[in-house]
Amino acid sequence: MVEWKKTRKDRMKVNFKQIGIAIVCVVLLLGLDQYTKSYIVSNFSLYQHLDVIPNLLYITYVQNTGAAFSLFEGFGNVFFGLITIVALIFIAYLYGTTKDWHYRICYVLVFAGAIGNFIDRMTLSYVRDFIGVYIGSYAFPVFNVADICITCGFGLLIILMIYDEVKEKQKWKQEASK
Repeated sequence: MVEWKKTRKDRMKVNFKQIGIAIVCVVLLLGLDQYTKSYIVSNFSLYQHLDVIPNLLYITYVQNTGAAFSLFEGFGNVFFGLITIVALIFIAYLYGTTKDWHYRICYVLVFAGAIGNFIDRMTLSYVRDFIGVYIGSYAFPVFNVADICITCGFGLLIILMIYDEVKEKQKWKQEASK
């Protein structure tokens, strides 16, 4: 049986198609993030609170000058800007070096979320957050769509890495028992 090999031109077509799909997904997620933030700013005053599902989900508009959960507050836009640019370059590199579409989805989510918060930080000097969740009597820190993208992307990435590790160990055990 003759093995068919893709030419460089064929591989480039696949890559451009995959990159195009990734760009469309990033633009859609970024659009959703920016639209929801804009909607909240237009319809809520700062710190206004609305219970959507009592004791579970609420909307409140806050301005976050720190990173996740207001960490590193006061570090400034230059710090966050540089960190974000380095992270975006690294995520783009990871996307380009993996062929596994599961991992690529994770990278697209994280990339879109990072850009969403980067836009806020660079244009407003803070990130617009508005989704709040109660966990029992504890009010979880307020977040936004970009934060959801980043969290889901990293969460799925961790699950994939654990799954791949378990699968690899099972493969080693099977090979060792032969």
